[in-house]
Amino acid sequence: MKYIGAHVSASGGVENAIKNAQAIGATAFALFTKNQRQWLAPALSDKQIEQFKALMGEAGYDAAQVLPHDSYLINLGHPDVEGLEKSRESFFEEMRRCELLGLDRLNFHPGSHLKRISEEESLDLIAESINMALERTSGVTAVIENTAGQGSNLGFRFEHLAYIIDRVKDKSRVGVCLDTCHTFAAGYDLRTREALDTTFAEFDRVVGFNYLRGMHLNDAMKPLGSRVDRHAPLGDGEIGWECFRYIMSDSRFDNIPLILETPDEARWADEIAALKSFCK
Repeated sequence: MKYIGAHVSASGGVENAIKNAQAIGATAFALFTKNQRQWLAPALSDKQIEQFKALMGEAGYDAAQVLPHDSYLINLGHPDVEGLEKSRESFFEEMRRCELLGLDRLNFHPGSHLKRISEEESLDLIAESINMALERTSGVTAVIENTAGQGSNLGFRFEHLAYIIDRVKDKSRVGVCLDTCHTFAAGYDLRTREALDTTFAEFDRVVGFNYLRGMHLNDAMKPLGSRVDRHAPLGDGEIGWECFRYIMSDSRFDNIPLILETPDEARWADEIAALKSFCK
């Protein structure tokens, strides 16, 4: 079963994300559980939690179809103690919010060394941050998103993801989200079936499909290996439709949220319908 959707707005309350997903024919969705431009947020009320869970049931969504995303402010590999502690506390809060809402995963960008410590030192901090978060919560998997490698961002090589996972104590609660735009920008070709076979074979060898917990489906504005994170509507970028046909017809991508973050929200319903048409 393919779960296909988009990162929808939760403005006005987390429960609104469910309605917004239904409106575009989504069988999966992503959301921010709080304002992503703020470090901390007011606690979820019992009423909000109950309403969210009730609407999830009414709409026929379960946790396996939802991929919450944390704040972009968070940097779990921050080289400064103050910045690291602030990021960790915000991340712990986001994990707790997912737990309260009955969601079983939280997607996040791993972090940046800010050119002040080595990649390895920053990756070690990220792994330590994940271990701390897992000790403080239950039932929520930390899902590391690969990056385009822009600036000092880590996670653009599959080896970075494997390095972090190797240092997480509870392997049952760590996973990966692959973003197609980020993957392509990082230098992994996704334009042809042969290239897709090669790239996903490398992912399986280095990380393992058993850790895949979600995907972001985006075309790329910039060329292969650009290290620039610029999303494009499906079929309008440098990747092209073959990649998305491939994913939709491959059972390795079943039963995880497949989430659009393409820039034109008005096209989401049509993009979802197109992806559904590729499913075998």
